[in-house]
Amino acid sequence: MVVRQSTLLKADEVKEIKNVMSQYNTIAIASLEKVRAAQLQKLRKKLEADAYMRVIKNSLITRAVSETKDKAGIEKLQEHLTGPNLYLFTNLNPFKLVMLLEKSKIKVTAKGGDLAAFDVTVPEGNTGLAPGPIISQFTAVGLRTRIESGSVYVNKDTVVVKEGEPISPQLASLLAKLGIKPVEAGLSLRLVFDDGVVITEKDLTIDIEAFKKDIEAAHQFAFNLSLKAAIVLPENVEYLVKLAHQNAYSLALEAGVINDETVKDLIRRANMQMESLNEKLDAAEKTGESAS
Repeated sequence: MVVRQSTLLKADEVKEIKNVMSQYNTIAIASLEKVRAAQLQKLRKKLEADAYMRVIKNSLITRAVSETKDKAGIEKLQEHLTGPNLYLFTNLNPFKLVMLLEKSKIKVTAKGGDLAAFDVTVPEGNTGLAPGPIISQFTAVGLRTRIESGSVYVNKDTVVVKEGEPISPQLASLLAKLGIKPVEAGLSLRLVFDDGVVITEKDLTIDIEAFKKDIEAAHQFAFNLSLKAAIVLPENVEYLVKLAHQNAYSLALEAGVINDETVKDLIRRANMQMESLNEKLDAAEKTGESAS
């Protein structure tokens, strides 16, 4: 009886999961490792209008996936259903979802073995800590200190751990006392299933600044090409008119066409040619006199 009840409950849960999957275009999988429960609650509230978040056993999601026939390619998810996961169901663009999750990350105090999210610097100055046994903790992590006005002062700005490096338990304890939070806590997507395509964590990571520069370079290339090909567009018509005027003006000067715009430059050019000719005649006369 108990076994049958458990089976029925699982069947109902699988049915509910399938119903949720049918309502959204995208299924995202995030690892739950090192995610704080408090932060998960905040994130759920922040995304409630855009995504449905739920922790689901891999066995249940596997069964739901195998029974889903109206989403082409969804069976590709099965090979990725390992470890403790949080599932996000959404209609957001996957890359927008990634950006929202990145912005939701918060800095937290470190535990031994955590990786530094950035180069961690202990700044010069008053630590606000009273001298005593703690001095040895500063020394152990390479920080030079002095005692001043009853407090421990750090002598100079010092990088104690670089981005991506593990934080020792001793350093984690000291940073916590200094109020320095060197770890970013939050969700990182392992992969996303979007409209039949599985996008891995590597492909979900976008360098926004590099992408902007690529777009700007492409825009400049297209703009220059449109000028050379004389393709008239709202964005380039002013430049094309200026270019056409410049070409027409240069052609008028070369052809000696006199009008209100060219007359000054034509007279100036004629004057320069006359002066050049006079100089050549003077030089020729001097050469003739020397020869005689």
